[in-house]
Amino acid sequence: MFDILVYLYETYYRPDACPAPDALARKLSAVGFDDVEITEALDWLNGLNEMVGAEMIDTAASTGTRFYARQETDDLGSAAIGFITFLESAGVLGPVQREIVIERALALDESPVTLGKLKIIVLMLLWSQGKEPDALMFDDLFGDDDEQVPRLLH
Repeated sequence: MFDILVYLYETYYRPDACPAPDALARKLSAVGFDDVEITEALDWLNGLNEMVGAEMIDTAASTGTRFYARQETDDLGSAAIGFITFLESAGVLGPVQREIVIERALALDESPVTLGKLKIIVLMLLWSQGKEPDALMFDDLFGDDDEQVPRLLH
């Protein structure tokens, strides 16, 4: 599924440039993606589009702290929660966007969510909203996910 999401990001500059779901499914199948993966990806994207398009209370100026329930902590994992917190503190994600990322990550039925997959979720959210991350953030989103090498603070 994530290969399809990356393919869509790289192929279609904007989400409105994507064809209708039926035509997109045919194109993805013609490119060589598996029908089950195509269905999963389109369902996941539909869920993302519903959340992005829904009327949500604007909490952009919120200074509250997000507390994670035990199941969220277990399902997301500490690396994913740390990265979400980093993106929010860097101003890449607002509180509403954070909640969308969390919901879409929890929709994966994968525990814990890998950092690489979380980065794709964030990228797809920004893409669906017509936002492009700046160059440094783009490098962080598409950078090397080798968790063996610790990140230096200096």
